[in-house]
Amino acid sequence: MTTPAGTTAPLGTTGTRLTPSFDGVTPLAAPVVAGDPAVRISHVSKRFGAGPVILDDISLDIAPGEFVCLLGASGCGKSTLLNLIAGLEPVTAGEIDTPATGSLPLSQGSAVMFQESALMPWLTARKNVELALRLRGIPRRERREEALRLLATVNLTDAADKRPHELSGGMRQRVALARALAQDRPVLLMDEPFAALDAITRDLLHEELERVWRATGRTIVFVTHNVREAARLGQRVVLLSSRPGRIAGEWRITATSGRRIESPEVAALATEITAELRKEIRRNAS
Repeated sequence: MTTPAGTTAPLGTTGTRLTPSFDGVTPLAAPVVAGDPAVRISHVSKRFGAGPVILDDISLDIAPGEFVCLLGASGCGKSTLLNLIAGLEPVTAGEIDTPATGSLPLSQGSAVMFQESALMPWLTARKNVELALRLRGIPRRERREEALRLLATVNLTDAADKRPHELSGGMRQRVALARALAQDRPVLLMDEPFAALDAITRDLLHEELERVWRATGRTIVFVTHNVREAARLGQRVVLLSSRPGRIAGEWRITATSGRRIESPEVAALATEITAELRKEIRRNAS
């Protein structure tokens, strides 16, 4: 299905909206997946007990190495969907598949990074990363070197021997990112990891995360309620409707390098997504 430039197609049976095209953004009819997806979500619904439906018939393929931002109003089910992908909660209906990439159980699935860094306060930054390596079964003689390499990846080599209370909030989140990378999972799930940080620190970590993503080739699913953040980071932005959460729109960004939070193309995309988000919020309130 195609639409004339500058128009928006109605929602189809898949819940995918074809969005208008402007510089760096192309209309999206369906996710573009080369080979097997890193994450396949097929007709997934979720409710807790006899409560209301939280997520309703979500279908989404996420390609290996893709950076997808899940966006929506508070309470729309973004974090619930992330927990389902991580296997922290069972689905009520449908299936989620994260294909294995190796022979060991830890070479499949996902690592999760939350809003709080959740570092062990009695361990140094290096030891926090080494803990994840130990759980992977990495021999002791190799753990120190690998932990230092991962801390270097997030530009924290000089902080290796500092404990969490000696680090800033942004530095603690970088340690948490290094620890998540230490799990060596093909998919990294991030649940509003920068929400509690000030704007300048958040902007710096956006750059850091983009650099790490390009260097490691990880598949990233990033939950946020910040429209600008989603427009800044994602190759694809998926908008969830208010409860029950359904896919209300998708945007694919074709040119992602060199973006900043203040870039004109980020502002234009954020304005467009915000208009759709407001429609969803009004629809839920009526």
